[in-house]
Amino acid sequence: MNNELEKIKRKAVEIFSEEELEQKLESGKKLTIKLGADPSRPDLHLGHTVVLRALKTFQEMGHEVVFVIGDFTGMIGDPSGKSKTRPALTFEQTRKAGETYLKQVTKILDKDKTRIAYNSEWLSKMNFKDIIELTSKYTVARILERDDFKNRYENNLPLSMHELMYPLMQGYDSVALNADIEIGGTDQTFNLLVGRELQKDYGQERQVVLTFPLLVGLDGKEKMSKSLDNYIGIDESPEVMYEKAMKIPDEVLMEYFRLTTDIDIKEAEELIRENIVKAHKKYAEEIIKMYHGEDKIAIAEERYNQVANGCIPEDIKKFKIKNDEEDGQNGKEINICDLLVKVGFATSKSAAKRMVIGRGVKLDGETIENINHTIAKPEGKVLQFGKNKFIKLV
Repeated sequence: MNNELEKIKRKAVEIFSEEELEQKLESGKKLTIKLGADPSRPDLHLGHTVVLRALKTFQEMGHEVVFVIGDFTGMIGDPSGKSKTRPALTFEQTRKAGETYLKQVTKILDKDKTRIAYNSEWLSKMNFKDIIELTSKYTVARILERDDFKNRYENNLPLSMHELMYPLMQGYDSVALNADIEIGGTDQTFNLLVGRELQKDYGQERQVVLTFPLLVGLDGKEKMSKSLDNYIGIDESPEVMYEKAMKIPDEVLMEYFRLTTDIDIKEAEELIRENIVKAHKKYAEEIIKMYHGEDKIAIAEERYNQVANGCIPEDIKKFKIKNDEEDGQNGKEINICDLLVKVGFATSKSAAKRMVIGRGVKLDGETIENINHTIAKPEGKVLQFGKNKFIKLV
C-alpha cells in the first residue's frame, strides 16, 4: 500500500489533507473514490487520463471507484475558467454524450470495479425546499472567492445565478455518494473543496481532496482540450495517435511521459537527452500499446513514415460521392468547399474556405488555393487536408 500511495502522492499537486488520506487508507475500510465529468464533449483525451490513472491505482488497492457523469450539471456547463456564460445543453444532449464514457474510461479502469453514476439520479429529485437548504449552507461571499466568478463580477460581466449554483450542485454529488476521496484537476480545486465542506454540513465525514496537474496540449501553451484542438483522444485511431505524439513540443514531452505513462522517469529523461526523435517514437509506441494493443504499433509507424515522406498512404478511407439533384451536383461538378464539408473535413463552408485559403487542401497531391475551384469528375481522386487526413473519392 505504501508504494501505491507514494505513486499517487508523487503526481498530486495538493492533498486536503495528507494526514486524513493516510488515516482513511489505514482504516481497513473499502473507500469510495469519486471522479466527476460533465459530458459536454463525449471524447476523453490524455489530459483526462492523468486522474483516471490515479483512480486505477486506488482500484488496485481494493477500493471502489465511482465515475460520476454530470448529465444534470452538464445542462449548466462547468463555468470554471470561463469569462462568459456557457451555452446550455439539454438533458438529452448530456445523456447521449455520456453514453460513450464507460467504453472509454474502461480502457484504463477495471470495468468490474467501476461504478458509473449519473448525477440526475439525485439532483433531479430535489424539490425547492431541498434547494433552499443546500444554498443556505454557503454564502455569496465564499462563492465569489472563485477567481473566475470574482473577475466577472468586478468587471460587470454577466454572471448568472445558475452558474453560482454549479459548485454547490457538484459538491452535493459527494454528499449523495458519501464519498471518502474525490480527485480532479487543479482547475477543479474550488468545486472539490465545496463538496468537502458540504459533507461536514450534512453530518458526514469530510472527503479527502486530491488535485492533479493539467496536461498541456499539443500547442505547448493551453491545457489539453478538444475545443482548442490540441488534444490526443484515447479513442482515436493508432495512426492519428502516432502522428499527434510526434507533434508534442519537445519541452513538454517529459511531462507527457511522467503523467500519462508508466515508463521509468530516468529512462525517459535519458532518452530525451540522447535522441529527441526516438523519445517521441517511444512515447507514440507506448500510448498505442496502452489503448490499442502492441500489434497496432507497426502499422501506425509505417503510415506515419509514408505521410512524413510526402506519400499518400495505401489504407485510406473511401467516400462515395452522390451525383443527384438533392446533393446539389446534378451529376456534374462539385465545389471544393462543399466537398470538404461533405467528407467531414470541415464543419461548415466558412471553415472549409479558411482551410483552402490556408493552403492546407490538396487534390491528388496538388494544392488547391481557389475557394471557387470545382471538380468535374471527383471519383478516383484523393482529397487531403494537412499531413494526415486523406479520403479517396469513389
